[in-house]
Amino acid sequence: MIEYIIGDATEPTKKPALIVHCCNDVGLWGKGFVMALSKKWPEPEHNYRRWHRAISMRNTETGSSPTLTLGLVQFVLVEDKDVTVANLVGQRGVRTKHNPSPVSYEAIEAGFKRIRDAFWNMTPKYSIHMPRIGCGLAGGEWNRIEPLIEKHLHEFEVYVYDLPS
Repeated sequence: MIEYIIGDATEPTKKPALIVHCCNDVGLWGKGFVMALSKKWPEPEHNYRRWHRAISMRNTETGSSPTLTLGLVQFVLVEDKDVTVANLVGQRGVRTKHNPSPVSYEAIEAGFKRIRDAFWNMTPKYSIHMPRIGCGLAGGEWNRIEPLIEKHLHEFEVYVYDLPS
């Protein structure tokens, strides 16, 4: 079940909480929801950048693309020990004139499956909190994301946050 809330997804209404957001695969962090995350906790950005740097160095040595694999999820425990942030790689590159919708619905779906598998048996039970993932800078459509949440995360209490007008 999805409950829609007007508020800030970095202030989860129920804990323990998993805050899920969409990252790009090229290591850029600096616009959109990630700014609120970075303002609240340094760990998600720091771990994401370190993760991308490590993958980039390894892939450059092997001749592969220096990008993160779409659909992977990095779980980051933050200073507030009842909150974990999920850096879900669900966006190919960043939005540009030539790439107006970098969202990958397949990657977001794969990420939701990974989240379900990692957190389903956790005790106490985690609630999931997110903005309208993939629909801001990634250019996605909520009517395509919402069914993926309902399909793969229906066992969880899911809270989707919209900022106040």
